[in-house]
Amino acid sequence: MQKPLNIGMIGFGNIGAGVVRALDRNRELISARVPHPIRVARITDVDTTTSRNAPYDPAILSNDTDALLADPEIHVVLELTGKIDIAYSFIDRALKAGKHVVTANKALMATRGMDLIKTAVQHNRCLLFEAAVAGGIPLIRTLHQGMAANNITAVRGIINGTSNYILTCMEEKGLDFQTALAQAQELGYAEPDPTYDVEGHDTAHKLAILATLSFGQDVRFEDVYREGICGVTKLDIDFAREMGYRIKLLGISKQHSDGSIEARVHPTLLPSHSRLASVGDVFNAVRIDGNLTGSVILSGKGAGPDPTSSAILSDMMALASGMAEGGLQREMRLCIPKTEKNLRPVENIETRYLYRFHMMDEPGALSQVLAILGGHGVSIQAMKQPSAFAQDKCAHVFALTHQAKEAQIRAATIKINNLPVIRSASVFYRIEDMG
Repeated sequence: MQKPLNIGMIGFGNIGAGVVRALDRNRELISARVPHPIRVARITDVDTTTSRNAPYDPAILSNDTDALLADPEIHVVLELTGKIDIAYSFIDRALKAGKHVVTANKALMATRGMDLIKTAVQHNRCLLFEAAVAGGIPLIRTLHQGMAANNITAVRGIINGTSNYILTCMEEKGLDFQTALAQAQELGYAEPDPTYDVEGHDTAHKLAILATLSFGQDVRFEDVYREGICGVTKLDIDFAREMGYRIKLLGISKQHSDGSIEARVHPTLLPSHSRLASVGDVFNAVRIDGNLTGSVILSGKGAGPDPTSSAILSDMMALASGMAEGGLQREMRLCIPKTEKNLRPVENIETRYLYRFHMMDEPGALSQVLAILGGHGVSIQAMKQPSAFAQDKCAHVFALTHQAKEAQIRAATIKINNLPVIRSASVFYRIEDMG
């Protein structure tokens, strides 16, 4: 029998238990596809007493991570703590000790990942993180391998299942945000504190990773413009649908001809006929635009023990196949940015917008709004005042704009909101026109 690839797992929660279960369930298949069998040899966790729903030997579980990192028989460290600072320390030590590392830690990779990748390259080790973005969808390997010959121009995706589930419920069941959120929490799709998902933090972490790999610039979480879905109303969803759009929390990153890149997360209107718009429930989907391939869309389950375990095991199988001595280390070097970071401020993006104005339903009110928009160079493509949305001598007016710069929209919105005829703050949504 070939010598096994010994894994040292740090963190034994739901995902760690899922990895052990998946490895046991598909052990025969996996062993037939790699020259070295994969063996979980050591596990460390702060909790060593709770029984896990997985077939493991309790004798390999301890709380001594230092011993795991120092063990010369451990070839690969699997980091599943979900933390940032302590996980950074574990991975840094593992790489410097000559071990490869696999992680599912998106927050770490989005904030300090490039520092660790440089350490991996310096020590001729691999840091693999397929599971850090969109669970079981093979996005990282697609960018590293399948689309390696392409000049990537844009990557856009629905990469948070919780937010997508909430928006789907609001659209298909007519629920308001709070009711849809409560349903997501009851089903276990949303945490008791849902901020990380619904405010766009999770999507921004994943987008930072995808933008870095797509465009060769060190894009980090703090570089990503972010808005969440808490302000999305049933009114907005109903009217967007009436106009032929669906609202999705979208991560968007594009590279422009001057080399600058934009990276933004916000509720976005997508044409209802587009393939991304049709992705509902807790599913994820990412569209990658390459100059040779055109548009490539990958979709599937973005979270959960099984999809995440699939991604983790694919990284382990790549290491067990001996790829670290060739292709994977080449990919590590390719991850390191070749150019200085050149971010385009969100104020400089240009797109179309959908506006919602809540205003007095009286003569001359709309002309005041239109005068401000025109004065800021924003032209209107279409307007509508649905009678069903009028009450108490007030009305909601919707307007679709032509292409405009974000700075123009923001400046106009400030002035519009100061008009006496405006009853509540105006809302605008950015539009992504795609097939």
